[in-house]
Amino acid sequence: MGFNCGIVGLPNVGKSTLFNALTATAAAQAANFPFCTIEPNVGRVAVPDDRIDALVAIAKPQKIVPTQLEFVDIAGLVRGASKGEGLGNKFLANIREVDAIVHVLRCFEDPNVTHVEGSVDPVRDAETVETELMIADLESLERRIDQAAKKAKGGDKESKDLITVIEPALVALRAGKPARTAKPSDPAAEKIFYGLQLLTSKPVLYACNVEESAAASGNAFSARVAEMAKAQGAAMVVISAAIEAEVSQLGDAAAQKEFLESLGLSETGLSRVIREGYKLLELITYFTVGPKEVRAWTIKRGTKAPQAAGVIHTDFEKGFIRSETIAFSDFIACKGEQGAKDTGKMRSEGKEYVVADGDVLTFLFNV
Repeated sequence: MGFNCGIVGLPNVGKSTLFNALTATAAAQAANFPFCTIEPNVGRVAVPDDRIDALVAIAKPQKIVPTQLEFVDIAGLVRGASKGEGLGNKFLANIREVDAIVHVLRCFEDPNVTHVEGSVDPVRDAETVETELMIADLESLERRIDQAAKKAKGGDKESKDLITVIEPALVALRAGKPARTAKPSDPAAEKIFYGLQLLTSKPVLYACNVEESAAASGNAFSARVAEMAKAQGAAMVVISAAIEAEVSQLGDAAAQKEFLESLGLSETGLSRVIREGYKLLELITYFTVGPKEVRAWTIKRGTKAPQAAGVIHTDFEKGFIRSETIAFSDFIACKGEQGAKDTGKMRSEGKEYVVADGDVLTFLFNV
């Protein structure tokens, strides 16, 4: 299981340039005018993970399969999008389909690149997009609660449960806060909450697109975004779409490393986006290792062994017996599965075992 992030923001903030760089394609046309991106472009990239290299060095498999991250480049939004301005309706519909939002904010001055608002102010831009999403959510919930109230009067339990979830979200939205601030803690209510498909229920990662010289330490614009993100409990990264575009053209890993180091950077912006994205969505990775294949699998933190097996194949979950489990550090220290067995580091775990990040798993099942 991977996850997908919608790249959103106002027009001309660098969304498509960043998308092209991250996916190392030229799929999204990048140009200096609003609504350059109309249909969402989708790109899948391998999630970099140094642990795979360590596993491969031991197992020497025929095939290596990293987990995948999907980026969706969505059309630029303008004021009034919630009322259908610009490409508003299409923009909002596309956001509903993604798991998380990477909100690109322009944090650089350039007289040759127009700004739809006439000046550079990333905090204002963030508020513009968030406001449009909140307005759309508010209108959606006001319609739904009226319908639910009518059914609840007739004794419909599902409608009553729905109202208990909608009401706190409406309170938050009317106070100018995103719906995610009213997410319920009860698992059953949380399931209803996410079933509402609210735009502002999705976790947000702010990506500050800065000039090349500010890629390592950021600038005054990104500092303001950092303050805003901290106040919201949101994540943020500083990234230079221009640098990422250059890196994507260097196919050789050594050349990429040398180029990044010359700019005072230890990793690509893609790596930072992925790391923060994992934190945002509470994702972890487990591995399956053998002579034919080393593969990384992505699951939600807290997933139990049968459900983790189901990510490989539904039959694995249905007929789950147990999982032979080795912690990543033990697998490496023992130089593989046999060494882990010999030293007692391999454990048999049952249906209640919660998979840990980095576990090397072999599932036993019977269908």
